[in-house]
Amino acid sequence: MRPRRTASALALTLISAFAVTACAASAPSAPHAASGATRPRAPGGGADQDAALSPQTAGPAQVAHAPGTKTTSASAHASHTSSSQALPRYGTGIASVPAAGQPVSTAHPDHVIGTGTPASCTSAAVVAAVAQGGVITFSCGPQPVTITMQATAKVRNTSTEVVLDGQGRVTLSGDGARRILYQDTCDPAETWSTSHCQDQATPHLIVQNLTLANGNSTGQTYDGGGGGAIFDRGGQLTVINDKFTGNRCDSTGPDLGGAAIRALSQDQNQPVYVVGSTFTGGVCSNGGALSSIGVSWMVLNDIMTGNQAVGDGANPAQAGTPGGGSGGAIYNDGDSYTTTIDGSVISGNSAREGGGAVFYVSNDRTGTLQIENSRLTGNPNAGFSTAGFPGIFFLGRGQPAVTASTDS
Repeated sequence: MRPRRTASALALTLISAFAVTACAASAPSAPHAASGATRPRAPGGGADQDAALSPQTAGPAQVAHAPGTKTTSASAHASHTSSSQALPRYGTGIASVPAAGQPVSTAHPDHVIGTGTPASCTSAAVVAAVAQGGVITFSCGPQPVTITMQATAKVRNTSTEVVLDGQGRVTLSGDGARRILYQDTCDPAETWSTSHCQDQATPHLIVQNLTLANGNSTGQTYDGGGGGAIFDRGGQLTVINDKFTGNRCDSTGPDLGGAAIRALSQDQNQPVYVVGSTFTGGVCSNGGALSSIGVSWMVLNDIMTGNQAVGDGANPAQAGTPGGGSGGAIYNDGDSYTTTIDGSVISGNSAREGGGAVFYVSNDRTGTLQIENSRLTGNPNAGFSTAGFPGIFFLGRGQPAVTASTDS
């Protein structure tokens, strides 16, 4: 049974109508970078990045768009009725969050990792608890703790739901050597639980109030690879109030991506909710933060800064190149799917090829990209973007729908 979400919605009041002015900025719309084009300098940290990571208050938008061209078990069970932690107001912080994106109660966990000390919170305990499934919390003492993963924690496909809640004090580190979390309903090693692995409702993986750092999926090629911190094919994925930093995946490949998260084959094309989370310092061929094929997204009240798409040759790969380099923060490909970015800040990301902030391609031109109440600033791409939409490359139905937002 799915844990019940918090009943009350966040009391978020949208600010009054934003000023709208036409955006004069434009960028090359060629599908590939010109030979010898200057690559963008890797974004650095410092005061600007630190400021971007703080909760921010939205002001009037300065730019909007006219269309352009193109374990220890604690098994007490009870109904889940309240969230373990209130959602933060990252990004512009004004997006309304529906029930599907609200945190799950962990008041009555199925498994508690640790016995009250940092030393009791081990990689082996995390791996075992995730394999068993259910609601998982930590008891590692009152101070923040980092658990260095010695193996990837893998969801068993016989689980209905896996809720992993770090309570704002736990970091899972891949130590630059391995992926942190893995779910794949089509991987027989994790047990096939249906005859239609590419479209099944469970497991539902919910990751909340957790930091995932220094994950690295380089060389992990099963089902296309990518997903340095989290790889999820099948079932459902929800990410709430998490911090992703310093994650990696393969540096080349035309359609491989997601330094932090790679998502595929979500149940009934339900969107992946990414709510109140931050993404910094991710590096991958495509999608320095998020990447997917044929998956819809709800990106609400998030911050993405200092992420890089470093592949070379775009998709399909130019002759003589390994391909990739698009979507400094977000790389989305597929047919009929939607991406919504609301109440978020995407700044200081870069792409060696296209879409320094967002790369979005709907191959059958039915998909849509919607950006609301957000700020996209300073996301260079050395190759290409859609004219009139700095840092965005879009091929889909019509043009990106950009409202009450800054894109510069």
